Amino acid sequence: MAQSAPEIKNDELYRLLREGKVEEFNQRKAAGETCDLTGADFRGVHLNGLDADGLDLSNSYFRMANLRGIDFSKANLEGASIHGAQISGAYFPAELEAAEINLSLEHGTRLRYRQCK
Repeated sequence: MAQSAPEIKNDELYRLLREGKVEEFNQRKAAGETCDLTGADFRGVHLNGLDADGLDLSNSYFRMANLRGIDFSKANLEGASIHGAQISGAYFPAELEAAEINLSLEHGTRLRYRQCK
């Protein structure tokens, strides 16, 4: 299945993240607001401090983004690409193997979760 190009969405919460207003995004998320972040374009965006718990970031594009220290363990990253991103201290879902993360980081491949048996 062909992947669509990363999208700059016309959504207020998404725009907060693109503008570096991560704390405001987190507060509004905690208050129950939601937005569609699937297939979103986060190229070069600084997302330090993002509360990624429960977010569906599938097929999103994080090229050269600052993802340092983010806990993605309860987020959906299926099909996302982290090429060239800063990931020091980031915590990824247990289903993602280190080799898979490394391939995406170095070559831009999309993250694929290992099959559970």
